[in-house]
Amino acid sequence: MPENEKTDQDDREQRQLALEKKRERIVWYYLAYFLFGIHIVAFVMIYAVTHAK
Repeated sequence: MPENEKTDQDDREQRQLALEKKRERIVWYYLAYFLFGIHIVAFVMIYAVTHAK
């Protein structure tokens, strides 16, 4: 029985680690899209200011 419990615990830890890595990747994607969006907005604002009459 102790071997079986150890494998269950290892499986749980592996699943937890995989989920954590997945969530971390998603956070990096959100950060990248956010920064990209800020640059797009900044370029549009720069264009608007430089072409304003």
